[in-house]
Amino acid sequence: MKSRLLASVGALALSAGAASADYSLTILHTNDFHARFEQISRFDSACGDEDAAEGKCFGGTARLVTAINDARARSNNSILLDGGDQFQGTLFYTYYKGAASAEFMNKMGYDAMTVGNHEFDDGPETLRGFMDTVQFPILMSNADVSAEGLLSGAIQKSVVIERGGEKLGLIGLTPVDTPEISSPGKNITFTDPVGAVQAEVDKLTAEGVNKIIVLSHSGYEVDKRIAAEATGVDVIVGGHSHTLLSNTAENAAGPYPTMVGATAIVQAYAFGKFLGELNVTFNDAGEVTEATGEPLILDAAVAQDEATSARVQELAQPLDEIRQKVVAESSEEIDGSRENCRAMECEMGNLVADAMLDRVKGQGIQIAIQNGGGLRASIDAGPVTMGEVLTVLPFQNTLSTFHVKGSTIVAALENGVSQVEEGAGRFPQVAGLSFVWDPAAEPGSRIVSVSVMVDGQAQPIEPDTVYGVVSNNFVRNGGDGYSMFATEATDVYDFGPDLADVTAEYLAAAGPYTPYLDGRISKKE
Repeated sequence: MKSRLLASVGALALSAGAASADYSLTILHTNDFHARFEQISRFDSACGDEDAAEGKCFGGTARLVTAINDARARSNNSILLDGGDQFQGTLFYTYYKGAASAEFMNKMGYDAMTVGNHEFDDGPETLRGFMDTVQFPILMSNADVSAEGLLSGAIQKSVVIERGGEKLGLIGLTPVDTPEISSPGKNITFTDPVGAVQAEVDKLTAEGVNKIIVLSHSGYEVDKRIAAEATGVDVIVGGHSHTLLSNTAENAAGPYPTMVGATAIVQAYAFGKFLGELNVTFNDAGEVTEATGEPLILDAAVAQDEATSARVQELAQPLDEIRQKVVAESSEEIDGSRENCRAMECEMGNLVADAMLDRVKGQGIQIAIQNGGGLRASIDAGPVTMGEVLTVLPFQNTLSTFHVKGSTIVAALENGVSQVEEGAGRFPQVAGLSFVWDPAAEPGSRIVSVSVMVDGQAQPIEPDTVYGVVSNNFVRNGGDGYSMFATEATDVYDFGPDLADVTAEYLAAAGPYTPYLDGRISKKE
């Protein structure tokens, strides 16, 4: 295996004598776009007309087209890559599935994309339709699709493309827990990313390819592990964890790029708010000698491409009647931020869990559990439209009611708090119960105490007592690691009303809704 030079951000180029053999490449990249074709607000949801008029919007496909064209003009040698999760998140996906994503990605000239977990939300069928439409390869190395006829022979583990007279090896990755967090079906087997990447690196190296980029929809922490444990990887273009890497932003999770050994890791937050731009220099041996860059924020300073804007507006027309209907009012912003709803009690979690429990409390249901990862945006103060509610709850999940023992509920809560450090979507937002957990304890033994509301009074949960629970059908069927509900629940009914409709009706009934926290989830001091 070739030796590599550790290249720190801002490293000086090689000496002039070796410069003739250098190869420079600009890697433009996006990740976790989640069907945000229109401009977004600072809450990552739809940007209202007033904010748009004041230049307070971000992103949107029309702005992304301009940013990509400008970035290409700055470089004489570039590629455009996506780290997965183009699907799901707005009515555009609900209505068009993958068709709108395919149209605009073809227009922007992407060179490759990896499969995100949300590409499986509507099963292999929708992913295959998307693959048949796009003009670039879709990659996934850590999955055996040979038993899935829709994908077998269609999806590639890696691909070699030529750019600027050099061969580039591209490898794709998807989350190993995709069966728990999406709907790939039972015919696909997912494997550990490190071994999958190493197998493709070895194959590409044997073919004489010495510049290798991994498109990894696996999360920042997993990407650092891949960089540390696999050999031969030059760059990892990440996704899944919605991580902002930057050398200037105060809330960045790390530098851009993050160097682990000789591997440069990049990620550009989510929702099209940034375009990642990494400039990499390789020597003739394929060793990285320089890696510099910074995500470009797509704010009002970036003009929207007029033709693209017009096409987005055209596609939006069938959606407008649904989205513009005002269903409620909120006195304050309702916080549904990812960093809060996946780690602690959050206002949006309380709203949705309360709404679920309120809808079925007449059926003898006492407890509501909603996965934090199912909450996809905040809602700002003032009139609340159905479009905003659907941006928060885009998955078309239905209410599921069932009965389980108290011991099963505790096990479910243990699962919910088991991956907080990774920002996993399984964190439980609840109603009808409260719990205390210890983040310092080992996963599986973090729940300190659980109380259930019985006749208006909080009582310690009883392990052998059977309780009525409401969740969404994704969680009830074992999604996000809640396998205990799939195997131990009785009196199951998975086909209740749509969760977005339930939440909208609850908001409407509340009059002006006031978001709140009440301490139902707390940490051990």
